[in-house]
Amino acid sequence: MTIILKVDAKKPSIAAIKKAAAILKSGGTVAFPTETVYGLGANALDSTAVKKIFLAKGRPQDNPLIVHVAHRDDIRMLAKSIPKAAERLMDAFWPGPLTLIFRKKAIVPSTTAAGLSTVAVRVPTHPVANLLIREAGIPIAAPSANISGKPSPTTGKEVINDLYNRVDAIIDAGHTYIGLESTVVDMTSSPPVLLRPGSITLDDLQSVLPHVETHMVIHGKNKRVVLARSPGMKYRHYAPEAHVIVVEGDAAKRPAKIQELADSYHKQGKKVGIMVRHRLKYAADEISLVGDPHETVARRLFATLRDLDAKKVEVIIAEGVKDKGLGLAIMNRLRKAAYRIVRV
Repeated sequence: MTIILKVDAKKPSIAAIKKAAAILKSGGTVAFPTETVYGLGANALDSTAVKKIFLAKGRPQDNPLIVHVAHRDDIRMLAKSIPKAAERLMDAFWPGPLTLIFRKKAIVPSTTAAGLSTVAVRVPTHPVANLLIREAGIPIAAPSANISGKPSPTTGKEVINDLYNRVDAIIDAGHTYIGLESTVVDMTSSPPVLLRPGSITLDDLQSVLPHVETHMVIHGKNKRVVLARSPGMKYRHYAPEAHVIVVEGDAAKRPAKIQELADSYHKQGKKVGIMVRHRLKYAADEISLVGDPHETVARRLFATLRDLDAKKVEVIIAEGVKDKGLGLAIMNRLRKAAYRIVRV
């Protein structure tokens, strides 16, 4: 049976953290909050423990994991070398929601690296995550704490719904701060390449390293990825049970197209949910407002998809945003979740 450890996000119980850390040190699995989304953790250096993550989530074995460490210096045990460009990004954004990819040392098991020669690492800022890693005294491999392919969890309740009796413990600290997974940058290529956008935007990265490039998969231009150095590149992700239809393009034309699609699916006898930024008079079974600005959209995105699923809608029509700044991360998640994309 899964142990539920409810803690205050800002002042977590030391006793609860020690109990979770002991589970990790003994080869178990613990779901815990980070500033981005909840992660499902295991000892990154223990191949047997890491395999439990893949089993609990139903995650493909070739989908790499991100290793979380408590201190910047901890990456030296994992990475063969640290380029000066990486040092500059760490100076600017660590600790924080930025994952960097390095050539790995032999100490990192092939299971953790999904058979690759690289390792993805970050230092989280969430008090619970950081305290847990320090107390455990080990690097923690942790993908999002959800059933593979589904929307990432941003509350402890969502983790419990997905993983209860699949993992050893869940630390419930309420809602995460950001709502989207970390930005991922590949530091093994020159120039560095943005593989997954997040709350640290391309503009943020380029303010430090002007020549950072973006991988085509971010924009949905290349859906075939043979070797994925980052989570979120190769497989369909973030998708609820309902079919997600994303409407993007001309902002003035989007409302009419959204209503047209809703009417069309209603005629087919489908229960329709609409997910939009602004309150308009749409006709649908469920209307969910993700709000504005982009920070609000990001924080509520996955929770809204899950909420519409809980209301048993069969089709979710989601309004796109301009894919600039944080909008690039939002659209990356929506496109990966999409059953169909409509451009107007």
